[in-house]
Amino acid sequence: MKLIIATIKPFKLEEVREALTEIGVRGMMVTEIKGFGSQSGHTEIYRGAEYAVNFVPKIKLEIAVSAAMADQVVETITSTAKTGKIGDGKIFVLDITQAVRVRTGETNEDAL
Repeated sequence: MKLIIATIKPFKLEEVREALTEIGVRGMMVTEIKGFGSQSGHTEIYRGAEYAVNFVPKIKLEIAVSAAMADQVVETITSTAKTGKIGDGKIFVLDITQAVRVRTGETNEDAL
């Protein structure tokens, strides 16, 4: 089993969700986050005063899938979330040692 953590631009969320649903992803966790990387923020004007915005809004997706499906999920996120501009995001793939569905007690791949 693999845990895929992806950060994407907020306006790409619905498009990515639809693409993942089409390939058989049955669920994901979505969190609104702020971060910085190469993009490193920008300046904005509020009530006539200019100020620096050091953290940029992003969406974090956490998706648990079988190991066999991980590459397809990464490729789907990459192709769907890509705009070709700085700040498109990152994807991390981690191993999952155990999963439990609280409601039924199912474990590991049955819990996904």
